[in-house]
Amino acid sequence: MSAREIHDQKAVAREMVVQQATQAPRIAFKTGGRILFLDLAEIVAVHAEGNYVSLRHRPNPHLLRESLSSMAEKLKPYGFIRIHRSVVVNVSAVEEIQPLRTGEYRLRLKGGKEYLVTRTYKDNLRDLAQLWVGTERLCG
Repeated sequence: MSAREIHDQKAVAREMVVQQATQAPRIAFKTGGRILFLDLAEIVAVHAEGNYVSLRHRPNPHLLRESLSSMAEKLKPYGFIRIHRSVVVNVSAVEEIQPLRTGEYRLRLKGGKEYLVTRTYKDNLRDLAQLWVGTERLCG
C-alpha cells in the first residue's frame, strides 16, 4: 500500500469520527422484524406499561419489552430523569415546573403534556438545568 493510500484511508477514518461526534445521539431497537433508529432528542418521555416501556416519540409512541429502571439507567447520560415510578422525561423537553401544596411538582413539557413529579423523585429536578438563578432552594 502506498503512502498516499494510507494517507487517504486515515483521512476517511478521521471524517467518520467527526461525523459520529456531530451526529445526534440515537437509540436503536427491534420492532416488527426491523430495526428502527430514533434521535433521543425527539423522545419526550418514557412510560412504564406493565413489562414494557412506551417511548413517547413525536409523532408515534413505540412499545419495547424492557423495564423502566433499565431504560432510565441507559437514558440518564443523555439528559433523561426519572420523575415518577412510571415516568422518565427528557430534560430538554421540560418548559415549566409548578410546586404543588402536597410537596409534589407538576412538570409541563413542550407540546403542553403535564406530569406529576412525586416527592420520591423531586430531588431529580435539580438535573433540569445546569444553572439555577434567583432561587435559594429548588425543593423545599
